[in-house]
Amino acid sequence: MDARRRLLEAAIEHVAAHGIGDLSLRAMAAALGTSHRMVIHHFGSKEGLWVAIVRAVEGRQREALAEVLGGVGEEPREAMRAWWRHISDPSLWPNERLFFELYGQALQGRPHAVDLLEGIVEAWLDPVAGLMAAAGVPPSAARAHARLGVAVTRGLLLDLLATGDRDGVDAAMEAYIDLSVGLVAGPIASPRPEKEGPVAVGRRPRRKRSQPA
Repeated sequence: MDARRRLLEAAIEHVAAHGIGDLSLRAMAAALGTSHRMVIHHFGSKEGLWVAIVRAVEGRQREALAEVLGGVGEEPREAMRAWWRHISDPSLWPNERLFFELYGQALQGRPHAVDLLEGIVEAWLDPVAGLMAAAGVPPSAARAHARLGVAVTRGLLLDLLATGDRDGVDAAMEAYIDLSVGLVAGPIASPRPEKEGPVAVGRRPRRKRSQPA
């Protein structure tokens, strides 16, 4: 393992255990057993290190996805519950707080964080869509529902971190799981109503004028 990777691994463990707090670059480097010059050398800045941590943790969670959801084709409801238990575990909260903090900074165009937006959604779509297709969602719809799943999961994680309402958030996820499993069991969408002749459905047909006697 090279020096950059060792430093990144130490930083991930530190954030998981202590969060990021208000550490200065020098204090952060000291906590990692290195110098601030080495942090700058490998990551450009303290903020560059934060971004590297988020990318690394996101990558780990994508790798965990297939393992946790390995039985999605047979027991989709239990598999989705298992994933939610995994991703909402308190041990991940410090890294998730860092994720949302940097996400907000990236959306504001902050130079140190803006690169985080590249692939922040798209990187999840193919693996999630593949699992949804395996569960029975038509391939033509799987990618859209994968994007919805990513959005719902992140939104409920943000809710959990902001409110601490575990029961309420778990209930909301259970409602989403019900909807998702229903998509597999039933039609993805109802067909749109067709037009009846020249008159569109939902509009009153014009009355014919009475003919003179």
